[in-house]
Amino acid sequence: MSETPNSDINQSETKSLLDRVRIVLVNTSDCRNIGSAARAMKTMGLSQLVLVDPIEMPNGQAQALAAGATDVLANVKVVKTLEEAITDCGLVVGTSARSRTLPWPMLEPRECGAKLVQEAHDYPVALVFGRESSGLTNDELQLCHFHVQIPANPEYSSLNLAMAVQTLSYEVRMNYLEQQAQQHQASSQSNDDDTEYPVVDDTERMFEHFEQALKKTGFIVPSHPGLVMTKLRRLINRARPDVKEVKMLRGILASVEKSAGGKGTRQSDEPEQQDS
Repeated sequence: MSETPNSDINQSETKSLLDRVRIVLVNTSDCRNIGSAARAMKTMGLSQLVLVDPIEMPNGQAQALAAGATDVLANVKVVKTLEEAITDCGLVVGTSARSRTLPWPMLEPRECGAKLVQEAHDYPVALVFGRESSGLTNDELQLCHFHVQIPANPEYSSLNLAMAVQTLSYEVRMNYLEQQAQQHQASSQSNDDDTEYPVVDDTERMFEHFEQALKKTGFIVPSHPGLVMTKLRRLINRARPDVKEVKMLRGILASVEKSAGGKGTRQSDEPEQQDS
C-alpha cells in the first residue's frame, strides 16, 4: 500500500483503522471504472472494496486502469445486494448527486470524512456509491444513515465514479491524518509534562557559574559587566532547560574554565558531565 511519508504516523495503526473504511460500488456497469476507483482508493490508503451486483466484473481493462492497485482488485468482495455489503457496518453513508423527495440527514464531504474516521474506531463503516448513470435508488439511500453530496460546480457538476471515490477518500484520509497529528501532539505534551525541571537554587548556581566562567575567559569585564548576564538569563529562561540540560551546561562551563586556566568550580558544586 502506498502511503504518504510521515514519520509521526504509525503505519500499522493507519492500516488497521483505514481497513475498517469500506468502499461499496453498486451495480457498476463499466469494469474500467472499478479499476480507476481501486487506484483512487489506494492513493488514500483504503483497501476494502465491495462490489454489489456489478454488470461487468473486473478484467484486464480494470487491472490496467488500477495501475499499482491490483491488490485492491485481487481482494475485492462481490455480493448480490447492498444489504449484504453493509450488514456488519455501524455507519453507512450514501452518495447522492441530486435532491430527493424524501429529506435525509446530509453531510458535507469534510464532515463525512470526519464521521467515518471517528466511528471506524468502533466498527466497520461504509461509503456507498451508486450507478454511473443514475446513482443510488431511493430504497438504497434509505439503507444509509447519512447522505453526502460533493458540492461541485452547479454549471458543470459531472463527476465520474472514480473522481467521486477519490474526492471522498481524500477527505477520509485527511481527517485520519489530522486525528493522528492531534494524538501525537497530545502524547508529546504528556511527555513534556513528565520532564524534570530544576529548582530556582539550581538555576541560580548555574547563572553564577556562567558569570564566573565568562569573567575568567574575559568575555565579561568585572569593571564594566554591562547587561551580558541579564540577556543571558533572558535567553536561557526562554529555553527553559530541564535538569539534565542544566547539568550539561555546567559541564560545558567547567570545561571552558579548565581551558581558560582556571580552577573551575568546587568539586562538590560541579555537576557530572552530560552523557552524549
